[in-house]
Amino acid sequence: MANPPQHLEPRWPAILALLAVGGLRLALPEALSAGPGWLLIAIVGLLLVPTVWSRQRGLDNLNKVLGYIVTGVVTVDMIWSLYLLVAALPSHRESPQDLLRSAAALWITNILVFASWYWRLDAGGPRARELRGVHSDGAFLFPQMTLDQQAKRSMGEQCWSPNFVDYLFLAFNTSTAFSPTDSPVLSPWAKVLMMVQSLISFATVALLAARAVNIL
Repeated sequence: MANPPQHLEPRWPAILALLAVGGLRLALPEALSAGPGWLLIAIVGLLLVPTVWSRQRGLDNLNKVLGYIVTGVVTVDMIWSLYLLVAALPSHRESPQDLLRSAAALWITNILVFASWYWRLDAGGPRARELRGVHSDGAFLFPQMTLDQQAKRSMGEQCWSPNFVDYLFLAFNTSTAFSPTDSPVLSPWAKVLMMVQSLISFATVALLAARAVNIL
């Protein structure tokens, strides 16, 4: 029996998302970040080199661990920057313009960081989804998973598997609507992550942006 076709997912959107997180760090005042503005993008770029290399050499376990490390680094940096931004509000040290710019940068960062986590964790990660060929079970119930086989064949989706953009859309909805809009959440770990993402988004938009507009 022939092996099922593998769904080869492009990895460059996930790489670009992590680089964008490092770039967004440059929008924050240095008082609201750990170290100079260029430090995060330098660390991300450095960690991505062995991550891409291990992927090309087929070292799946090493690639997975390195992926967790680089995503963990940007997550810790984002949370620390958010803490510094909230702590700076009572002292009025930062200008309203800096607060608005920082809030916008952290809001976008929040989307990219959690999209990366959903992409890395769902159904065993991107490599496991590729090997499986068809995505039928995971932490999120995407609309394509609810179609019957005839509908999937007619739409050319019989070998459908989620890409990074699907998780980016999910993360965007979570940050704007504070809930998934088209993909119910099934796994406890995913529910916890989405609650954390919604909380960060709420704090960024409601607390920081509103405070900045108040003092303009």
